[in-house]
Amino acid sequence: MWWFQQGLSFLPVALVVWSAASFVFSYITAIVLHHVDPLVPYISDTGTIPPERCLFGIMLNISAFLGVATMYVRYKQVCALSPDKARILKLNKIGLTLGWMSCFGLCIIANFQKCTLYYIHVLGACLTFGVGAIYMLVQTILSYLMQPEVHSKDIFWIRLTALFWCCSSILSMFVSSVVLYSGLYGTNLVQKLHWDPQEKGYTTHIISTVSEWSLAFSFLSFFLTYIRDFQKISLHAVTSLQGQTLYNTPQGFGSDQQGLLVAGSI
Repeated sequence: MWWFQQGLSFLPVALVVWSAASFVFSYITAIVLHHVDPLVPYISDTGTIPPERCLFGIMLNISAFLGVATMYVRYKQVCALSPDKARILKLNKIGLTLGWMSCFGLCIIANFQKCTLYYIHVLGACLTFGVGAIYMLVQTILSYLMQPEVHSKDIFWIRLTALFWCCSSILSMFVSSVVLYSGLYGTNLVQKLHWDPQEKGYTTHIISTVSEWSLAFSFLSFFLTYIRDFQKISLHAVTSLQGQTLYNTPQGFGSDQQGLLVAGSI
């Protein structure tokens, strides 16, 4: 059995590989069709013009679904490992809520392009990266609280490093974007897909785009740390039928029969 076939480790693997592929494929398509500059465009710029916009949208929607599934399994894992610790359970619920908000933001990014509905796109980016960074913080705190009985110190430090990487990328992107769109380098830069290295603001633009790519891959790196944890998880469904047929039964028949149950266990 391969390492990614153990337990549910395929979930974070699929999330990371598919999300990275969505960035790379849309980037290659946009470059081949000369829709963006080859040197580090914004990720969103590679999903602005058809056909890469269609590819970008559908692949990120699938990434959001994989993110929801991965975060839910992580939530169930923490519940099973620390069933009697109220503080951990409370943080775990907060983390799940924040994680799903981040996935919803990813859907907004996928379906509302920057050059079409800029402010909605920015809202999606704030949910994805801003709320997502808080999700990473909550999971890092959980890793700290669960060591050394459940988590090793190494996992905590790796996740803390990924969190610092994420926060530094957010800070760099925020500052450079504010400077770039402040009006010092012209107006209507949101619609601008091609930059000349001799233009004013080009350096600031590159800092902003590099920070965005760095931010995206800091998130993917964080989810890579789930692989080893998920290797120790398995789910199964238990099904119980009310009757032996699919026809309607008279009222009261089988009242003592067990109801339909589909449940997962760790």
